[in-house]
Order: sequence, then C-alpha cells, then structure tokens
Amino acid sequence: MKKLITSVAAIFFSIVVFAQDKSKQIQDLLAIYSKDGKFNGSVLVAQKGTVIYQGGYGFRDAENKVTHEANDIFQIGSITKQITAAVIMQLQEEGKLTVQDKLSKYFPGFANGDKITIENLLTHTSGIYNYTNDEVLMKSDVTKHYSQKEMLDMIKAYKPDFEPGAKWNYSNSAYSILGYIIEKVTGKPYEKVVRERVFTPLGMISSGFDFTHLSAPGKSKGYFSLAGGKPVIAPVVDSTIAYSAGAIYSTVGDLAKWERAVTQGKLLKAESWKAVFTPQKNKYGYGWVIDSSFGKPFTSHSGGIHGFSSYLIRFPQDEVTVIMIDNSSSPHLGKISKNLAAIALGQSYEMPAVRKATDIDTSILKQYVGEYQLSPSFSIVVSLEGKGLRAQATNQPPFDIYAEKENVFFLKVVDAQLEFVKDENGKVTELILHQNGMDQKGKKIK
Repeated sequence: MKKLITSVAAIFFSIVVFAQDKSKQIQDLLAIYSKDGKFNGSVLVAQKGTVIYQGGYGFRDAENKVTHEANDIFQIGSITKQITAAVIMQLQEEGKLTVQDKLSKYFPGFANGDKITIENLLTHTSGIYNYTNDEVLMKSDVTKHYSQKEMLDMIKAYKPDFEPGAKWNYSNSAYSILGYIIEKVTGKPYEKVVRERVFTPLGMISSGFDFTHLSAPGKSKGYFSLAGGKPVIAPVVDSTIAYSAGAIYSTVGDLAKWERAVTQGKLLKAESWKAVFTPQKNKYGYGWVIDSSFGKPFTSHSGGIHGFSSYLIRFPQDEVTVIMIDNSSSPHLGKISKNLAAIALGQSYEMPAVRKATDIDTSILKQYVGEYQLSPSFSIVVSLEGKGLRAQATNQPPFDIYAEKENVFFLKVVDAQLEFVKDENGKVTELILHQNGMDQKGKKIK
C-alpha cells in the first residue's frame, strides 16, 4: 500500500511540475509581447477545465498608471456572436423558430427578405451590408443611443452585397438582426434573454451589456493606442450600436465558464452543438470559425470594438482553451493565442522577434517627412514629432515609428516595418511597407 501511495504521489508531482513548466513558458512569452507593446490586458489558459495560467498585463488606466489584474472587465466585441447563436439554437429546440425561417417572417421590408434565412444570418451568407463598414457611422455616431427601429431602418437602407447564400461576407448587421429576432420571439429584451439563458445558469456574474454606464471595479479603459507612452483614448461604443453582434462585456474568467459549458455540451442538445460547429462558407459555422492547427481541429473567434480586442480559441480534442482580451486595440491576439495554445499542447511555438530601436539624427529624420501614396485610396503621411517620426495611414490615427536602421523603421502597434528608399542622388523617393509577408511600395508625392 505504501509503495502504491508513493507511486501515485510521484505521478501527481510530475503533473504539477509539468503544469508549472507550462505556466513559466507562458509567462516568459507574454512578458515579451507585453514589453513589446503587443499585449495589454488579461489572459487565461486552461486545459480540461484546470487553469494553467491567468494574469493581467499593462495598464487598465494608462493615464493614472493603474495596472491590469487577472479578471478585469473588458468589452469583448464579436465573441458576443457565439452567445447570440446559442440562444437562437435554444429557441429552435423549443420550437419557437427554425434556422430555415425567412427574415421576412419577422421583419418585412428587407431586400431579399423572402430569400434570407436565419441560417444565412448566422453564417454571414445573407448578403446584408455590414453597417460597421460605414466610416461615417463608426467615426461620429458610435456613442449615440439607437432604437431597434432606427437600426433596422439604417440596415435596410444599405444596398445588398450579393444574393443570399451566394457568397460569404462578415456582417455585424446580420447578427444585430438575430438579436431583434430573439426579442420578437421571446417578447423580452435581448439582454434579459441572454442573462436568463446564459449568464445566470453559468455563473457569469461579471458579464453584461451597457459598458458605457458600468461603474464596477476592474473596468478597463479602451485605447486606440498606447504606443510610445501616448495613450489615444477610444470612445465607448453604445450597446445599442454593437448590440447582439458585439455589445457584451466580460472577463477571461467568465468566458472560461462559457467555454467550459460549450465543451461539456451544456445549454444545447448535442445535435444543436453539431450544427453550430459545422463549417460552411469560409470555414464559418454559427458564430464560430472552424479550422485546424498543429494537426488538430480548433474553433475560435476574434472580437474588435473601439479600444478593445479579444480572442477565444479552443482545441476540443485536448480541451485546451486560450482567452485573451486587450484594451489597446492589439491586432496580435490571434497569433499570441495560438502560441500559448502550442505551449499547452506541448507543440513548438514561435518566439517573437525583439526589435531594438536606435537613435537617428534629426537631420536624417527630416528627409523622410512627407506623404507616400501606396494606392489611389491609401497613403501614409510621415511627420517629425520632437526627436522621432510618426506615421499616419489613411483613416487611421498616427503612430510612433522606431528606427531599427537608418532607413528602416518599425511599429509597435502592428507587426510592420517602413523602409525608406533613396535615388542615386540621395533623395528619398519612396517608402516600402513590409507587413504580413507582403512588400507594398508607395511613391513620395509630397
């Protein structure tokens, strides 16, 4: 008996050490990303329901130097969609709707309304224009309160992108309509339905909808950028704008409860979960992307809303989950999450390249100031700010760029480099944008 106990203890000890080793690898990797300005928020990594690592990085409130804690509250953006989809499937199980119902059954007046199904709305194949592509709306009206009628009238006014089912095009409009269908079928506000059917049963006590008026401790402030120690505060998108497409706020801990319920097949019947995770066009199911990595299937979704980004990825065979939420609009969470998942899965992973900035004389920097046109509708304006350069792309805020070499600069907010090219006379004539494995040239026009 003593020998058996010793053996069991040895096995337990090796598991604990292995978990600690993974936790250390995760911390080491996140420390690099955080220091490099690519992650500023909260993260949770779990396997089989056990948290391997959970922590907070960077500033919750950059102006007052308040640092993040492990379970701070953020807007999660489009991760909202998978919860909206689950409620739709619950209502189908209850016989209150079917995913083959036509949009016109609930809301007349839409172009192609007699052809668009609820399933088209769930899978981004409805052809309904995505209202968040409207730059005027996204720049000037995101903090305003919109009624259901105002939102529906606005969405109806846009010209359809294509015939229902013909193509795939991401549409927040479609998921907002799903929320309105939920309201019509249940006779209750969307927010109340989600709280009754998802948040309360799963104990998601830190999740909700009206982030604008939330006053809870741990509320994170959203930023368009924190680069160079110069916070660019983002406006809070009103919940009536983001709605059932992206209005939920939550924590990594609450989202872990949601993911665990998905893994354990709670809230829905097995046949409904199967439908949710059946990939259709563009590898998209009902509120989830279905793909594979490391030779294993995974399901995931990203989220992006003014000042916040999020990413949830799960490998169901190994019950590995990574949840990241960031308040600096980081575009790197997908890549970081897959590296963290690789650690949990015992796979090889990529260590981020650490770029070091060097000082360049102001007389040289002045040569690079100007406007560079990369396409008829896209330019980058480079300006001198103090002793450094800033770059501002069309319809984007300006960001600091840092010299790696005399003529090569890098950004911290995205994985991109700018290379300045001179002619035989030493005059700067063009810029090359190196990003996502592509090299895009821009002629200096000013």
